[in-house]
Amino acid sequence: MLEQVRGPADLQHLSQSQLRDLAQEIRQFLIHKVAATGGHLGPNLGVVELTLALHRVFDSPHDPIIFDTGHQAYVHKMLTGRSEDFDTLRSKDGLSGYPSRSESDHDWVESSHASAALSYADGLAKAFELTGHRNRHVVAVVGDGALTGGMCWEALNNIATSRRPVVIVVNDNGRSYAPTIGGLAEHLAALRLQPGYERVLEEGRKAVRGVPLIGELCYQCIHSIKAGIKDAIAPQVMFTDLGIKYVGPIDGHDEHAVESALRHARGFNAPVIVHVVTRKGMGYAPAENDEADQMHACGVIDPETGLPTKASGTSWTSVFSDELISQAAKRRDVVAITAAMPGPTGLSAFRDRFPDRFFDVGIAEQHAMTSAAGLAMGGLHPVVAIYSTFLNRAFDQLMMDVALHKLPVTMVLDRAGITGPDGASHNGMWDLSILGIIPGIRVAAPRDGARLRAELGEALAVNDGPTAIRFPKGDVGEDIPAVQRRDGVDVLAVPATGLTHDVLLVAVGSFAKMALAVAELLRSQGIGVTVVDPRWVLPVPEALADLARDHKLVVTVEDNGLHGGIGSSVSAALRHAEIDVPCRDVGVPQQFQDHASRGEVLAEVGLTDRHIARQITGWVAAIGTRSAAEDEVGQTLD
Repeated sequence: MLEQVRGPADLQHLSQSQLRDLAQEIRQFLIHKVAATGGHLGPNLGVVELTLALHRVFDSPHDPIIFDTGHQAYVHKMLTGRSEDFDTLRSKDGLSGYPSRSESDHDWVESSHASAALSYADGLAKAFELTGHRNRHVVAVVGDGALTGGMCWEALNNIATSRRPVVIVVNDNGRSYAPTIGGLAEHLAALRLQPGYERVLEEGRKAVRGVPLIGELCYQCIHSIKAGIKDAIAPQVMFTDLGIKYVGPIDGHDEHAVESALRHARGFNAPVIVHVVTRKGMGYAPAENDEADQMHACGVIDPETGLPTKASGTSWTSVFSDELISQAAKRRDVVAITAAMPGPTGLSAFRDRFPDRFFDVGIAEQHAMTSAAGLAMGGLHPVVAIYSTFLNRAFDQLMMDVALHKLPVTMVLDRAGITGPDGASHNGMWDLSILGIIPGIRVAAPRDGARLRAELGEALAVNDGPTAIRFPKGDVGEDIPAVQRRDGVDVLAVPATGLTHDVLLVAVGSFAKMALAVAELLRSQGIGVTVVDPRWVLPVPEALADLARDHKLVVTVEDNGLHGGIGSSVSAALRHAEIDVPCRDVGVPQQFQDHASRGEVLAEVGLTDRHIARQITGWVAAIGTRSAAEDEVGQTLD
């Protein structure tokens, strides 16, 4: 049946029995396709009936449907003609793991960072009103904990003041990655448990009015405090008091019930919330039984068991996790904060070991940062573990609430640099540029597990300002020893005997291994290379300037955007020190990178050992030619 669905129009003639069969077929399709490619399996298994109902009630793309976050959109992609492309999910030149404007007119925004859909919806609804398109609804599907983000409530505050047809579907599965936390989560739980407040009120009203003689008087008295009664037994008052109608809660796996609720909501032609209760991982036992995160995101797995098809090595995240616990066992002032991602950021073990010193603030990076500032003011040393890409959301708080007060807050930035399959929105290629303008911050980029452990300890010893440690996604690999240390800078390789000190190659973090390979390629061409790891890349160590004096060319290699990266900082530091040595920086071009494997993206942008070696060979030759020309001019003048 799925093969016959080429677009939403093909759903309209299906019976309820056929829709149930189609839902089952979609789940089997998802399990087998995502098992082969990796991706967000659990969230999409939970929204099958909901997505079917959305596309039967609303006229996409005439009525925009925006998913928050976009990792819930696999079924949406299938129902809009892209089922045949799922073999290429998250692969180079293949289907994106998020909505993509370049793929389909049905995808209005990529929506891969949480809590933004309601603001998009508010703006679109205003635009449709101003341009005379008054018969268009805007639908925002908010789920996986996105409603815990403050931006949602800023948008709700604006949406509630209008009569524009914005339909807000709350996909309530009680989880983001881990179980959703906080007052809002408790509020939604109360709604799930107390769906019938109008029925309760009506039964009470009839009973009171039925009392002889005084019944009507008692009813009027009780009615005067109805708001108080309603508040006590109806948590949805939080939405209705904003001026937004509320429908629900609805069983999100009963397609007919969801469809009926959506049609009812559509008829309001005004802001309305439809509360749909779903189960993440629905219909797939390995996901339903996964207590950690219902297989929120998985790599390549066996579809029968849900287990990975190959064992992974030691990850950067696990090294950080173990070392943080070790440090916290020695220091009671160490506390940890996550924004709804304890598992992915390595804090689950810390939470289990030190539950009183662990804080999951929900999808609220801004609050996380300023809450960390408060913890630091109170004499603690908070560690904020966050994906590099989500640091963007807390920039102002880092600048004004942490750095301005010179507070000892340590940020641990996981998934730094190119991450790959999740695409442009999840590459952590901006953090060094962002951090580089924060006064007083110290930034470490460990090259291996040993350095990560050491630099975390060094960061926790800082008590007069913020620190940050960044590392990439994936396995950590073998440790890379230094041949010597120069005032905090590790020297990893020196020119072979007989070669001059031609190039100082500055390797940032995990690129140290590649830098050593580049040095070996250059050595075979007679070019002498010194490879160094600054360890703490910001501020630029003074020892780096001293090393630069002894070389003809300085080259930095980093997995950050070129604009404002470490290369820019090193060049500025050398100018400030009045060291007249040419500098060249190698990094990620200042453009969004499409989804592909990490290796494919790096190759695409020229970040491979052979490509870098060719570049450096050309630069060295140009410097030699220029020097020879300058000597010739000097001799002529003499």
